[in-house]
Amino acid sequence: MTTSSSERGVSLGMPELPAPDYPDDVRARLETDAREIVARYPDSRSALLPLLHLVQSEEGHVTRTGMAFCADVLGLTTAEVTAVATFYTMYRRRPSGDYQVGVCTNTLCAVMGGDAIFETLQEHLGVGNGGTTDDGKVTLEHIECNAACDFAPVVMVNWEFFDNQTPASARRLVDDLRAGRTVSPTRGAPLCTFKETARILAGFPDEREGALEAGGSAGPASLTGLRLAKGEAGPARVVHPRDGGPHAEQHDEPQDAAHRPSPAEHASSHDAPRETAASDPSHPAGPAAEEGE
Repeated sequence: MTTSSSERGVSLGMPELPAPDYPDDVRARLETDAREIVARYPDSRSALLPLLHLVQSEEGHVTRTGMAFCADVLGLTTAEVTAVATFYTMYRRRPSGDYQVGVCTNTLCAVMGGDAIFETLQEHLGVGNGGTTDDGKVTLEHIECNAACDFAPVVMVNWEFFDNQTPASARRLVDDLRAGRTVSPTRGAPLCTFKETARILAGFPDEREGALEAGGSAGPASLTGLRLAKGEAGPARVVHPRDGGPHAEQHDEPQDAAHRPSPAEHASSHDAPRETAASDPSHPAGPAAEEGE
């Protein structure tokens, strides 16, 4: 007795049927929002990214129906829309949780504990990278740098920052999310669901009370250069080279003497401009030597 290819679960390479359309009421609502988005751009094609966020806010991920809607609104092919939707990791291609919990595992966060946090959460939640808990609350993923290295290790929930995390604090965070308890980011706007976040990213105002007033910024280390550029004195002491230098005589000062550098000084003498061999006549660089010479 033989079995057919379909019975064996073998695909014959037949094309997929067209994606089903949204229900009439949903499509009418999305079309109204889409017109508002498209009107912001001189070229309608530029509206594709926010439109993908819009359809993601409807179902929690970008479906074939959503991509067909974007293509129809913008006069694109579904292949063009799919190419964009599959390129950016911010667009989900399958159902996911109300809260996207991302653990930064890039270099600094990793060595500061990000790898340990990610491993702990995988074991604690019983899911792998990109997996969603059975209750549909949390999707766990490792993410790349989120420009918050001075707060490492960082965990993000629906793109809001939770700084200076530990395995224990990260476990409490996901437990609170799953239990429905109020969770407040370290900085930035109050937390909302992934669908609500997607609508905000589509360019619609966050109408929650207090959301716009909530703020947050980079940490002190990230802002040092900006303060110096503005002419503000930094709080750090000048650190002198171990082998002496133009300010070596200042080593005679008491060790506890506070030194507040002027705006012209650098936070560290190692960062100060220095003469190079090429610019120092008494120590010319000479021709570059070949390898092995």
